[in-house]
Amino acid sequence: MINVITKVEGFILNTTNYGESSLVINILTKEYGIIGLMAKGAKSIKNKLHALTMKFTYGFFYIYYKENKLSILSDVDIIEPFKNIHQDLTKISYLTYICDLTNQVYRESNEKDIYDLFINTVYKLNEGLNPIVLANILETKYLNYLGVGINLDSCLRCGSTKNIVTIIDGGLLCRDCYYNEPIKDLKMIKLLRMYELIDIRSINNINISKNLIDDINEFLNDYYDRYTGLYLKSKKFLDKIKDSMME
Repeated sequence: MINVITKVEGFILNTTNYGESSLVINILTKEYGIIGLMAKGAKSIKNKLHALTMKFTYGFFYIYYKENKLSILSDVDIIEPFKNIHQDLTKISYLTYICDLTNQVYRESNEKDIYDLFINTVYKLNEGLNPIVLANILETKYLNYLGVGINLDSCLRCGSTKNIVTIIDGGLLCRDCYYNEPIKDLKMIKLLRMYELIDIRSINNINISKNLIDDINEFLNDYYDRYTGLYLKSKKFLDKIKDSMME
């Protein structure tokens, strides 16, 4: 019989209706990874859980924890409401994509440090930093968890770290190994390397040209399509609104 309440830090990635009045919510937690919670009666506006179990809620969840089964939600203390995100449709769209991506990457890798990468990105999105760049930084970091990371340290063919001229699928090419591949802007290569290494918490402003942002976003879109096996409808929606954002 379950009788002990466990406190976990987490973020609601998505919710599903259950019966007439309840919800099943999937949360990414610091302690247990992704877990499912039954929120009894949460669809009713009179229920105390109604306002606490909406998508994108970030807080401390008090639960009756059952390993590998649906746990039962008792209460939630909000840590940060992320008001700036909830007031902006573009930010909401990017957060939806980041949640979907994180959900799939975590289920593929089960690496717990994904939690901090995700939460730190959400904070920066709420602070108003460029959502395209933030999404691309997270995408770049997630590639390693998916087992298809890009070699951004040396030439893919000879291992040289000098005279790098372009990037192709999987890594860099130096001048000696380059044959007839399209030349990429070296600034793009440097930025991708920075995306892979930077601590998201340290980002205070983003000053990157539209052309570079477009080039990196296009490169990562193609790379994900080719090598990750992930298909996210929320990403396709972002591609439709991106041009209007960049004007």
